[in-house]
Amino acid sequence: MTDLKQTPLYDLHLHLGAKMTAFAGYQMPVQYKNGIIHEHLHCRSRAGFFDISHMGQCQVLGDMAAAELEKLTPGGIVDLPVGAQKYTVLTNAEGGVIDDIIVTRIYAGLAIIVNAGCKDKDFAYLCAQLSGNCRFEELADRALFALQGPGAAAVMAKFAPAAVGLSFMQAGDTEIAGIACNISRSGYSGEDGFEISLPQAEAERIARLLLAEDGVEPIGLGARDTLRLEAGLCLYGHELSETITPIEAGLQWLFKKGHRDFPGAEKILAQLQDGAERIRVGLLIDGRIPVREGCAIYDQDQQVGYVTSGSYSPSLSRPVAMALLDRRFAAHGTVLTAMVRNSPISVTVSPLPFVPHRYLRS
Repeated sequence: MTDLKQTPLYDLHLHLGAKMTAFAGYQMPVQYKNGIIHEHLHCRSRAGFFDISHMGQCQVLGDMAAAELEKLTPGGIVDLPVGAQKYTVLTNAEGGVIDDIIVTRIYAGLAIIVNAGCKDKDFAYLCAQLSGNCRFEELADRALFALQGPGAAAVMAKFAPAAVGLSFMQAGDTEIAGIACNISRSGYSGEDGFEISLPQAEAERIARLLLAEDGVEPIGLGARDTLRLEAGLCLYGHELSETITPIEAGLQWLFKKGHRDFPGAEKILAQLQDGAERIRVGLLIDGRIPVREGCAIYDQDQQVGYVTSGSYSPSLSRPVAMALLDRRFAAHGTVLTAMVRNSPISVTVSPLPFVPHRYLRS
């Protein structure tokens, strides 16, 4: 792991007893001493602290920033007021997804968070596509944390009261312990929570302050994945990729009505009108054996799709999965078969999310 990067909290993770793993070019905590199931349930019941400093942060500055990013996405960027966020995707010419991103409208333009494994290609793509009317700026000196769960707001009220006034997908500049931060009410767990962007130099001090609060525990990548799976949220490289369209991934709601000027529009708009041949669904798994990514799904002897993400659900005490299925077999309640090590396991198509979202909406 010598060639891997470290986040500013690497030493703190080791101090907290984290088991480290390689992820997106970084050494990241996969779990701590109490294990993934404990961490998952703690986030659902109290408050979980996540180090997500491996994610890419950048800004596109200038009066034309929103109009230019609009042309690279399904739209709606120009409609954002200052302080509002939007989840969207960068599409390619074939209708696939370069990455899914979070865009925040700021006074000077846009702030963007991209996936860790995609940030080099995303930053190069944005620099190549944006005109001289915009200025691209990577925020390489910023750390990023998430505080998620029903206890997150009470903790945030102590350190950054202004942040508690935000609704889901709103962001604002404030301070924690005298350190300037940008805090958004957002996250990747399905729970109410916050993401905190702050200077790397102050990352460990602020992390220790938050972790010292009653009810706050560190959460690793393992529980982050099971939380987002239960919440039915896409993971790039699984439910989204350069060959999976936003419509196939079930993201029709991203598209601004009448917006037709973006990469891959011909294929994507045809799917938006007529439906895609394959679509993302949830699967409830019979028995106790998880059905993992890549597992084929069958109707009798015919393969009708494959699993994109699968794991044990601590909240439901059973395995669940998401899959891309032929739409003829994607109706809720349809019983199909997964083949795990040449053994058939019955699966049932289920609505998403598996666990209801608890975002604080205005």
